[in-house]
Amino acid sequence: QVQLQESGPGLVKPSQTLSLTCTVSGGSITTNYYYWSWIRQPPGKGLEWMGAIAYSGSTYYSPSLKSRTSISRDTSKNQFTLQLSSVTPEDTAVYYCARDTRVVTTQQGIWGQGTQVTVSS
Repeated sequence: QVQLQESGPGLVKPSQTLSLTCTVSGGSITTNYYYWSWIRQPPGKGLEWMGAIAYSGSTYYSPSLKSRTSISRDTSKNQFTLQLSSVTPEDTAVYYCARDTRVVTTQQGIWGQGTQVTVSS
């Protein structure tokens, strides 16, 4: 059974780059035809899909975050990574990684448990 686990710093200073890693077990991130996404949920707000990396390595980004977001992968470690640059307190959220058969993941996909990231000086 596929499992996903987010990891990274829980506190990031404004203007810095947030970096999170999703470690996948029970399945390969190169398996056809899965997409591996990052999603976040700010306090008191809904879920926001940020972007995804495909089984092929192609990447897709939310237009509203594209200028600040980069998603990459390390197939040798079966991990994929989110980098969000120039963070502000508005980037404070619970960050999730997920697997789906769709580029923009749904809650029917397989999700990690999430990790809290706070942006504060």
